[in-house]
Amino acid sequence: MSVDRETVRRIAGLARIAVDEEQAAAMEVELNALLAWVEQLQEVNVEGIPPMTSVVEQKLKMREDIVTDGFYAADLMKNAPSSENGFFIVPKVVE
Repeated sequence: MSVDRETVRRIAGLARIAVDEEQAAAMEVELNALLAWVEQLQEVNVEGIPPMTSVVEQKLKMREDIVTDGFYAADLMKNAPSSENGFFIVPKVVE
């Protein structure tokens, strides 16, 4: 695949970038070099290689999934201007 000058202008227009003729010529060369490099990557044999999510293999720390209330309810209610049965009382804002 190759990019011509008209395609460079169209891409610049879609990106809302002002590109003069000299810049368009330079971008044409750069985009074609980039696309050639991507095409070269397509030739690499990756059969049998698992996909990576990171370049550094990491193992996440696992913990037991325990449901708790956080044990903070009483402390939170101390700061409430008004509460009832462990819930905040707030003014009605929707009619």
